[in-house]
Amino acid sequence: MSMSPAEQEPIICITGSLVTLGPLDRSLVPTLTRWMNDFSGLPTLGPLPPRPMTAESETAWYDEIASSHDIVFLIRDKLTSDPIGTASLMKIDFRNRTAVFGIYIGEALARGQGFGSETTSLVLDYAFNLLGLNSVRLGVAAFNPAGIRAYTKAGFRETGRLRERWWHEGTLHDEILMDCLAREFTPAPAVG
Repeated sequence: MSMSPAEQEPIICITGSLVTLGPLDRSLVPTLTRWMNDFSGLPTLGPLPPRPMTAESETAWYDEIASSHDIVFLIRDKLTSDPIGTASLMKIDFRNRTAVFGIYIGEALARGQGFGSETTSLVLDYAFNLLGLNSVRLGVAAFNPAGIRAYTKAGFRETGRLRERWWHEGTLHDEILMDCLAREFTPAPAVG
């Protein structure tokens, strides 16, 4: 007798002290859709305005990333195994050993708990030590101090700015460009 996806043990690729990272799967489209319709967290995702998202649009996004070369991890709370967000390495260029990092903590109650900081460090460790990348970059809104702190804690450094790139709460804000080089990264202690 086969088990439904909800009854199966989650697949875990990387384990930290607070989170586990594993593959995203189609059964999570309803959760992804719920996250994308919580407008409170969306301003940090990019300069595009929040808009209602349907299960069909999230399914199309899932299908696109499932067939792409991007690497998308599902972030789970290690204690409960509940899905709390996603983390990605996009635009991977193995010739030049670069990628773009992205993260979204979709569960509102999971924000500000250290999950994002640890996830960022775990994904950088994966990028540098398993994929052999040398540089990972990102862009973050200047109005997101929690994100900036998490990225800095994981080893990212500011490299520049795109001025007045993000509209948020009636004001234009800079986009801070950051990167982390393999030689500057210090991985967190391994968790057994």
